[in-house]
Amino acid sequence: MSRSVRYIAVAILILGVVGVAMGIAFVVEGQSKANFITNSMREEQVTLGDVGVQGAKAGELIDSAATAQEAADTIKEHRHTIAPTYDALIKASATGKFDATNPTDLAYAQAMNLENYLYLGVASLGLATVVTISGIFMILTGIAVGGTGLVLFRLARRTPPGG
Repeated sequence: MSRSVRYIAVAILILGVVGVAMGIAFVVEGQSKANFITNSMREEQVTLGDVGVQGAKAGELIDSAATAQEAADTIKEHRHTIAPTYDALIKASATGKFDATNPTDLAYAQAMNLENYLYLGVASLGLATVVTISGIFMILTGIAVGGTGLVLFRLARRTPPGG
């Protein structure tokens, strides 16, 4: 029995190590992507004031999920003053289709692009946070599983053969 318990203990230890390794990979990947997205936002040098956020601090960059959400929501409000929907914009057009030479259509499209860029940043940062938190959970679970395997292995070593 002692030998089979040792094999099980070693398998549990290996699972613990794998859990910790996967957790570390998740944390590194999550943080790497969050840093990439944040740095990309900072490189654009878009401030909350640039997009018309009321009460924004002077020069406050859009570089987090919270500021990106606030900016995107503001842009959406402004875009809806042009037309409540894309369909309404097209129906109001003389040609019945998007006209890139029409300043109104162009402003609407540019607002939609920036809004979507910011919402994508919000979603991406949220996903990066979930990945990081999942990694931390994997590390903790791996440590717990590995610790259990280690205790089981030590108990199996103390048990006399056949006992």
